[in-house]
Amino acid sequence: MDLVKQIIERAKSNKQRIVLPEATEERTLKAADMVLADEVADLILIGNPDEINSLAGKWGLSHIGKATIIDPDNNPRSEEYAALLAELRKKKGMTIEQARELVKNPLYLGCMIIKTEGADGQISGALSTTADTLRPALQIIKCKPGITCVSGAMLLVTKQPQYGENGVLVVGDVAVTPMPDADQLAQIAICTAETARSVAGFTDPRVAMLSFSTKGSASHEVVDKVVEATRLAHERQPELKIDGELQADAALVPSVGEHKAPGSPIAGHANVLVFPCLEVGNIGYKLVQRLGDAEALGPILQGIARPVNDLSRGCSVDDIYKMVAITACQAMDAKKN
Repeated sequence: MDLVKQIIERAKSNKQRIVLPEATEERTLKAADMVLADEVADLILIGNPDEINSLAGKWGLSHIGKATIIDPDNNPRSEEYAALLAELRKKKGMTIEQARELVKNPLYLGCMIIKTEGADGQISGALSTTADTLRPALQIIKCKPGITCVSGAMLLVTKQPQYGENGVLVVGDVAVTPMPDADQLAQIAICTAETARSVAGFTDPRVAMLSFSTKGSASHEVVDKVVEATRLAHERQPELKIDGELQADAALVPSVGEHKAPGSPIAGHANVLVFPCLEVGNIGYKLVQRLGDAEALGPILQGIARPVNDLSRGCSVDDIYKMVAITACQAMDAKKN
C-alpha cells in the first residue's frame, strides 16, 4: 500500500472532526463531498447553509448533507465564543465588541470550535493567505508545550527506494520560519520527527541535521548553529535518533556516511531531513520534486497544539482531500499529548 493510501486508511480507522472554514469555495466543497463519501473524516463546514446546499446541488454533490454546517452570521454559540476570545486576548487589549466581530470570521470561528473541543483540526488556504490561516491558530489554539516555533514539513515520495523509508522522506522546515536560531531549529527537528511518526507512519524516525559540513569538515557560524541545535534536540528528547551536522549525501548514502561520519547511527540511514534555514528547505524540496519527479505532500504545519493546516491557493480538489486525511492523522497524535 502506498503512503497516501496508508494515510487515508489510518484516517478512516478513527474519524476525526475537521473544520473547513472556506466551505463555499468550489474546490473545498468538492473535496468535502469526496471526504464524506469515503468516510475519511467528519466535517464541519463554515458558511451560509443555503449557499452551501445550493452550490452542492449546482455541482452535483450528494454527500454534503452528512456534514455539520455552521453559519458564522447566525451561530447560537457566538456570544460564548466571543466571551472566551476576549478573555484569551485581554492582555492584548481585545474588547468584547472586537471579539464579537472576529468570531464571525470563519478562520477564527473554526479555531474557537477547536478550542472548545468541538473539532480536532482545521484546513484553510484555498482562499486565505498563510498569515491569515496562522494568526487565529496562534492566538487561540497556541503552540504545543515547549514549542514556540511553528514550522512546515513536507512528505517526499521518491522513486528511489534505497533512500529514507522505502523512498519516503520527511523534510522541514519548508514553509514558515525563514532563519531559525539553534533553539528554533531544535524544535523543528523534534516536530518533524513527530510528523514522521503521526503522518508518514515511521516507527523509527532517524533525523539528520543538514549543513554544508559533515562533522567539522568546514568551520562557520551557520555550521555551529546546526551543531548546537542537534545538541539541544537530543537534550530535550534523549530517545530521539538524531545526528548532525551532516551533508545531504552523508545523511542518505551508506557508503558516504561511513566515510564522512564513521560511527554515526544516522549517517547513511536518515529518513527525516532538517534543513538549516527555510531558503534551503524550500529550494531543496522543489528541486527534488521537479528534477527527481518526486511527489511532494504538504506543507504540513507543525508545532500548534491542534493541527491547523495551510493550503496553497493553487491547490486542487485532490490536494484538499489528502490534506484532510493528513490533518486527521495529526489530530489523533495530538490527543496523545
